[in-house]
Amino acid sequence: MEVQETMLIRRNFDDFTALSNAFRNFDRLFSHFAEGDATATPWVPPVDIVETGNDLTVKADLPAVKPEDIEVKFEDGTLIIRGKREFEKKEDVSGYHRIERSYGSFVRAFTLPDSVDPEKVNADYHDGVLTVTVGKKEIAKPRSVKVNVAA
Repeated sequence: MEVQETMLIRRNFDDFTALSNAFRNFDRLFSHFAEGDATATPWVPPVDIVETGNDLTVKADLPAVKPEDIEVKFEDGTLIIRGKREFEKKEDVSGYHRIERSYGSFVRAFTLPDSVDPEKVNADYHDGVLTVTVGKKEIAKPRSVKVNVAA
């Protein structure tokens, strides 16, 4: 039974980045409680990652985040998306019946394959969705080769 549980954990945390993000989120959660802000929960925006023949695209849902509060970096093969979403009325929380949306700072980091070109990174933000497109190196792009048949 323990072997199956270990395999399940390995599948859920198959890379160091996911495990590192989990520990960071736990630290952030407990720091909010230590500061006396019991309504705050850590926020990790969801992402989709799609690879095509020419590029790799990362889409992150960032509703109510100002463009100036978003930072995108690509360094040492890692795409880092960092930002923050502010709570609208932090000074007066007495009228709220329920607070389920998360606020605060976030960091998402993704190790990208060697086939991407760090010089071809483009980020667009529209309707609360951040789209980061990273082009592939010419060598990594699929190509067709014509087969010559001897007569």
